[in-house]
Amino acid sequence: MNTLQDGARIGPMQLLADVDPVMHPVGVVVFVHGSGSNRLSPRNRRVADTLHRYRLATVLFDLLTHDEATDRHRVFDIELLASRVVEALNWTHAQSGLAGLQIGLFGASTGAAAALHAAADQPRRVAAIVSRGGRVDLAVAALPRVRAPTLLIVGAHDPSVLAINRDAMRQLHCEKRLEVVPGASHLFEESGALDTVAHLAGSWFVNHFARPDWP
Repeated sequence: MNTLQDGARIGPMQLLADVDPVMHPVGVVVFVHGSGSNRLSPRNRRVADTLHRYRLATVLFDLLTHDEATDRHRVFDIELLASRVVEALNWTHAQSGLAGLQIGLFGASTGAAAALHAAADQPRRVAAIVSRGGRVDLAVAALPRVRAPTLLIVGAHDPSVLAINRDAMRQLHCEKRLEVVPGASHLFEESGALDTVAHLAGSWFVNHFARPDWP
């Protein structure tokens, strides 16, 4: 699939982004990668490929510059990462090929915390959220403020993150659901596990983007 903008750049730090359009889109999903990753994450790109079949455009971008990514403090600075997500939301909203589409966030690991934090700060900008193996405990203060319908996906063989997400379910006051993928570990590397994540995410976004009562 051809990108809407090759080498697009977001925000004052000119963060690199890859944008993939689809025919007759029902919405657009902005990916928020985890620590030690970037817009080229093979797992996120595989999920994005599936979302395209749900008629969802995708935006994958770097949360940090190359130099910032080597600073462990910045990698786990959720407020900084959330501010970058907000920049990506604003950028996506302003693109002619994406303007008017409802926007969802797909966050992985620490990126899920940044996505939830950003959604709490921008309640009218985010229509739905999906978290894959999310370190949602890193956004604990923001969880009660999240208004977008939120799907938490965790592997059954990822006990510590599963416990974190079960606790988050009690703190989220929005529409929410926890899906536990049988046989899957934190990275969903097992056969079929990531495909399950992708289809769960696609259905969640499409079902919530279609709602007429969204602001």
